[in-house]
Amino acid sequence: MFDGRFRHGVERGLGPVGSALRRLGVTADHVTAAGLVVSVAAGFAVAAGWLIAGLLLLAASGALDLLDGAVAKASSTSTPRGAFFDSVADRVSDAFVLGGVAWYLAGWKHGHTPVLALAVLAASMLISYERARAEALGFHARGGLMERAERMFLLGVGLAFGVVLVPVLWVMLVLTCFTAVQRFVRVWRQATAAHASARPPARWRTWRPLSDADEGSWRARRAERRRVRTRP
Repeated sequence: MFDGRFRHGVERGLGPVGSALRRLGVTADHVTAAGLVVSVAAGFAVAAGWLIAGLLLLAASGALDLLDGAVAKASSTSTPRGAFFDSVADRVSDAFVLGGVAWYLAGWKHGHTPVLALAVLAASMLISYERARAEALGFHARGGLMERAERMFLLGVGLAFGVVLVPVLWVMLVLTCFTAVQRFVRVWRQATAAHASARPPARWRTWRPLSDADEGSWRARRAERRRVRTRP
């Protein structure tokens, strides 16, 4: 939801910062790599039980995730390689952060609550795969109620108020699964419409009366078949 409605506007607002970083020789890949390192550090901080430190590192990682797009636009270096690197870095960041949450819950909680964080991670990977696969097939799968920005925001709320971390994870899981269903239905409809439009139209033979020559030929063939059947 944030990516579809507000991300481009925020990146435009960060344009002056991106231009300043470009003049300093910083590239979008540098910013993406820095965001990845900070996300990994956030995951380790959360796993160690330093929730506030993890929250601050998570916020810094989110800021860097916005800045890499601004730097790419300022330097006119938006490339498929950079988009691929950014997407992979996001998935690795999600794995470390939510893995850190699962590790923290395993050490400080009882029961099966660590599995909850891993379930959120699995659902997050599913919606990312849906988008990647849909775009590879030429369909649109962006958007949804719970994209990465919304997940990181809710997780930040859970880290800020540790007592609500588990309920926040439940909310994240439900809304992320709902987003997966949203994307599946959207792509299914696009694929169905594309299949219907590509189907060749049915061809109907138009009836027309026989001409005298055609009728004579038809009668001759019919008489010949009768002679063959009655021949001893």
